[in-house]
Amino acid sequence: MLRRALFAVLAIASLSSCEKKVEDGRLPTSRAFPKADRPVSNLGANGFSSETERDSVKEASTVMDQAGIAKGMSVADIGAGEGYYTVRLAQRVGPEGRVLAQDIDRDALEELGLRIERERLDNVSIKQGAEDDPHLPINSFDRVMLIHMYHEVSEPYAFLWRLRPSLRANGSVVVVDIDRDTDHHGIPPALLFCEFEAVGFRLAEFVRKPKLQGYYARFEAKGAAPAPEAIRPCRLADKAAAAPR
Repeated sequence: MLRRALFAVLAIASLSSCEKKVEDGRLPTSRAFPKADRPVSNLGANGFSSETERDSVKEASTVMDQAGIAKGMSVADIGAGEGYYTVRLAQRVGPEGRVLAQDIDRDALEELGLRIERERLDNVSIKQGAEDDPHLPINSFDRVMLIHMYHEVSEPYAFLWRLRPSLRANGSVVVVDIDRDTDHHGIPPALLFCEFEAVGFRLAEFVRKPKLQGYYARFEAKGAAPAPEAIRPCRLADKAAAAPR
């Protein structure tokens, strides 16, 4: 299964490499959606501590407990990177559960694939996503985890709109991020809430947690998703000062 997962990554990577941005820097697949009114952080420069240090403050267990991750669940880890959350989610959901590790970085996924094979995590698969589409299977996940990565999403409306159908009934999206400017590896909570609401989510839970180096938010889909052309973009200037305290 692991070898098939690695093959799938390479195949998707070959397809995604054919995508070309137009003059304004946007992918053609994003142009039906409004452009985000915010800067975007560079990829992979969060500067978080080592896995041992993160475990010393019980970061992953705190997030998983708050999110209600339990045995038998199906979970997507978006922006999986080196797999800090992927391997711990796999242990938490157990052999009857499933974890899909996704990232847009092909090299990171190849390294993660080797780690999954070394640690014999038979309940994990890997997949490459795109800037504006996580490429998740429909009606498949109890939780979709966006941990310290949402501020790097350059096309939030297209990304969230295409993510939404992947949720099972009563499924939800979990975001962990930092309350600071989006070009400094964070996002003000009010702006986060607005972007999710724009594509048909409601905020189900919000807490500030020092162990997470920021805050925790959980969203649920509500009603029908809006048509792309009906999405009203959020204005950074209107939302940055309105964060809950």
